[in-house]
Amino acid sequence: METRRLGNAGPLVSAIGLGCMGMSEFYGSRDDAESIRTIHHALERGITMLDTADMYGSGDNERLVGKAIAGKRERVFLASKFGIVRDPQAAGARRISGRPEYVARACDASLRRLDVEYLDLYYQHRVDLEVPIEETVGAMGRLVEAGKVRYLGLSEASATHLRRAHAVHPIAAVQNEWSLWTRDLESNGQLEAARACGIAVVAYSPLGRGFLTGSVRAPEEFATDDFRRTSPRFVGENFAKNRALVAEVEGLARQRGVTSAQIALAWLLARGSDVIPIPGTKRRRYLDENIAAVELRLSDEDLARLDCVFPPGAAAGERYADMSFVNR
Repeated sequence: METRRLGNAGPLVSAIGLGCMGMSEFYGSRDDAESIRTIHHALERGITMLDTADMYGSGDNERLVGKAIAGKRERVFLASKFGIVRDPQAAGARRISGRPEYVARACDASLRRLDVEYLDLYYQHRVDLEVPIEETVGAMGRLVEAGKVRYLGLSEASATHLRRAHAVHPIAAVQNEWSLWTRDLESNGQLEAARACGIAVVAYSPLGRGFLTGSVRAPEEFATDDFRRTSPRFVGENFAKNRALVAEVEGLARQRGVTSAQIALAWLLARGSDVIPIPGTKRRRYLDENIAAVELRLSDEDLARLDCVFPPGAAAGERYADMSFVNR
């Protein structure tokens, strides 16, 4: 497995990671046994970075990952997140907290669920606009001093917040949605700020929540509890418009003798050696497909063709129904 460095002075991690969120929530039914087998297979294939968060499955995803890595901790670069607080009495309710006292409690709770002594990377999942970023990152820095966390990260942080945070404590990674159909960070200053500070970019949803794989033919195919049934890019006229874009990716994939998912991941890997995609899957066969993309090299002509089909802003519809949680 190819490796990439997490920030200018950070550790080497696998060129792609494994996003574990969908193993516990948001993407239909769960199969914990197969998910654990998938995590074990990922480690065997050389993937080191596993990505989870305290809000995925309201803690269940951390418990699942913790169970999967028991006895294998030394082989894992373990990343989790805090900051999106869920209401146990209202499944859809969310609020954001970056208060220092909450940061400490959240970290301790994650360590218990994961059954580990430390996290390799700890992200603030979303910036709390009511708490100065300096206070939140200061509290995160104290976790590093206490040996509970090795490296710090932010997720969906604006360029300004990223620079302010990095001035308080080195930020190793910023996690943002980035794919052929979500290229916001290329034009809103986030990518520029990350590179100016020497911060790695961890790209979540690099396959457009499955859309870029070409396997999504109709939103009605999704399970009733799959959040994509109401996601703006998957409904109505937006779905048809986005499906036409993906057809172009499928055409290139056929010419190259690979899958659409591999084209999408190879495009992202080609954006720079500081980019680490974390495609999520709960099936070993899709994991192997994703890993093969690391070896795929797209030509300049291929990259230009994809940029022509998927210029920034090409996808129809917002990323989320409630964009207040990502416009930072």
